Amino acid sequence: MSFQTFSLHQLGWRPGFAQHLTLEDFEAGYPARVVGVHRNGLSVLSSRGVATVVLSHNLESAVTVGDWVLLEMDAARVLRMIERHSLIARIAAGTGQGTQTIAANLDTLFVVTSCNDDFSLSRLERYLSVAFESGVEPVIVLTKSDLCADVDGYIDAARTIAADVAIVAIDATSTVSVGQLARWLEHGQTVAFVGSSGVGKSTLANTLAGDDTQTTGGIREDDARGRHTTTSREMFALPSGAWVIDTPGMRELRVGAVETGMNTVFDDIAAFAARCRFGDCSHEGNAGCAVEQAIAEGQLDARRLVNYRKLLRESTHASNTLKERHDRNRQFGKLSRDVQRAQREKKGRDY
Repeated sequence: MSFQTFSLHQLGWRPGFAQHLTLEDFEAGYPARVVGVHRNGLSVLSSRGVATVVLSHNLESAVTVGDWVLLEMDAARVLRMIERHSLIARIAAGTGQGTQTIAANLDTLFVVTSCNDDFSLSRLERYLSVAFESGVEPVIVLTKSDLCADVDGYIDAARTIAADVAIVAIDATSTVSVGQLARWLEHGQTVAFVGSSGVGKSTLANTLAGDDTQTTGGIREDDARGRHTTTSREMFALPSGAWVIDTPGMRELRVGAVETGMNTVFDDIAAFAARCRFGDCSHEGNAGCAVEQAIAEGQLDARRLVNYRKLLRESTHASNTLKERHDRNRQFGKLSRDVQRAQREKKGRDY
């Protein structure tokens, strides 16, 4: 798919985006899609073609790949961002609590894992919670099916935590096999691949694109862990007319405030919890706990409860941290306004 210019429809524009723009906005600028974020600006695509534009300082940490921005009509500058319909984000790796945006305005999130030791139900629950929180349809993609003798076993295991999520097993190197994903890769659709390093995200992207769009790396067969094969996020077009946002392999996915998404992923735990004798049951030795009874009777996996508690702690901490950050920002803003007012008053008295 090669264009010198792009219609809004080709770029994945939705009618709802226009609701956030005024007549004055359209007179001052025009929409463009972000396909790359760099230190000194953005790579964008629009009806005017490919361009590199300047990003104002106050938007540097806000814009991510897949975003729509309004560009100044007669200059290579961003006037403002256009409100998103979805955003995939996580708590940045390390000890900090900063949010790292991954991809914006997605239609589908392909959660990629492989039919080997990389497969982890707890990790899948994390990704699914993030997807549902963002309002993005998740699809579980099981790679390396050609190297596995028990593909159905992996599919059945994934289905125990995602009964209503599409699960597709593929050989990422086979054009015929990856054709199973065609329904999510129609013209103007935007998708992203997430998953651990070495599970075949870049290989899958290459096969879908029909070339070596991404550089792939090897995998250590002794522990089924791969090397990072993609080093930056970027968006590129497929022959089908869909857009792919490829992301670096993520060894650590720390969830943010994803309570709504978790309620979808762990709806079975919520259903059992509603039967507990006490409304504030902690499901840790409380009398009349229906959740623990379900585990004892084999109706609920104990691992699932452990992971639920872990994700809930992370989500709660992220929510509290975000609130504290907003409170600090408001306090700092008030302090700044008070200082500026005092300076103006002093200046008036001096005159």
